[in-house]
Amino acid sequence: MYKLLILPLLFIHVYVIAQTEENPTVYFNFGGYAKADFLFTQYNNGAPPPESPIKDIHLPSAIPIGNGIQTYDTYFHVKESRFNFDVGTTIKSKPIRIFIELDFLLSKAGDEKISNSYNPRLREFYIEYDKVIIGQTWSNFMILIIPEDLDFAGAAEGIVFNRQPQIRVTLGTWQFSLENPESFLTPFQGGAPVASSGGFPDITARKNFKGDWGTVSIAAIGRGIRLYDAQGDRHLSTGYGLTTGGKINIGQRDDLRLMYTAGYGLGRYIAIGFISAGTLDTADDIHLTSSMNFYISYLHYWSDHWKSSVNISVLDSYKDTALSGEDVNKSAWSVSGNLLYNVTPELMFGGEAMYGYRDQESGVNGAFTRVQLSAKYSFNFRSYMGGKD
Repeated sequence: MYKLLILPLLFIHVYVIAQTEENPTVYFNFGGYAKADFLFTQYNNGAPPPESPIKDIHLPSAIPIGNGIQTYDTYFHVKESRFNFDVGTTIKSKPIRIFIELDFLLSKAGDEKISNSYNPRLREFYIEYDKVIIGQTWSNFMILIIPEDLDFAGAAEGIVFNRQPQIRVTLGTWQFSLENPESFLTPFQGGAPVASSGGFPDITARKNFKGDWGTVSIAAIGRGIRLYDAQGDRHLSTGYGLTTGGKINIGQRDDLRLMYTAGYGLGRYIAIGFISAGTLDTADDIHLTSSMNFYISYLHYWSDHWKSSVNISVLDSYKDTALSGEDVNKSAWSVSGNLLYNVTPELMFGGEAMYGYRDQESGVNGAFTRVQLSAKYSFNFRSYMGGKD
């Protein structure tokens, strides 16, 4: 608990520094949302373990497979609720801010026995000074346009989804970053993934386009995937990928959202870790997994208060099963649709239906059908201190 003292101390530090500036105005922002989810799920190939993350959100790699038994699950939670703190000022006439955000999803420290208590989870924590971001935030390779779903991940199979420590520079409509290089590899003939830290950071570059028609971005990534074997010999392979996506305005308020990604060795960057970056052979050489994934989402406003989003999301991967074995993930897809009612811009109630499917190289598969009901209230409070006449 004492670690939470770091937050006010950091914010006070920014305020104290600001007093030495010509314009020491400091803003403090507290935001986030409270969200309650009520999930009713039918699994067609067995039940997930009690603590499986698929009970919280749609996670393609966690869809139960194999035993052919149909099961039903009812699960209520508030773990997606989040809060963030944001403080900013100017230093040497340049803007600086500190941002931190936490939620409670995927927390293993908790249960439903009595109090449904769960530990907070760090989402983002970074410093932004002028054109530079240093800290943990969304990957520069991820285009932050996702479907307006009640499920946390939305079209999970079709998106690039990753938050991690990085250094990012923004130069006009271009953004470049050096990011955490962690990779996961499948051992020869399968088994628990092997963690591998890269020899150099993952490198990304992105170009953003914006107009009255909407927004589109194109991003590229290069990765050095490295592994040392038991004899200390180094094995290295170079992964790379390209993604593009955007939001196209249609009519007064509707929009079309889409993303397409392809590459070699992308691994944890796509579909929330559905596949590994590559497979090892008998000599521990690395053979990268190639993949392709996409989603398409259409958001339609029925009136000022009612709207719906309909989505399809797909991933397919390609690997040498003589190396990986057949008990590894191959493909996944999902479809979903919802009806959302905004009482005000801050208060929303909604219902959503989703069908998700995954299969392995062996042909063993599984699927689920889910109905989700949610209530969400977003909040944002800002105040200012200091300032000279």
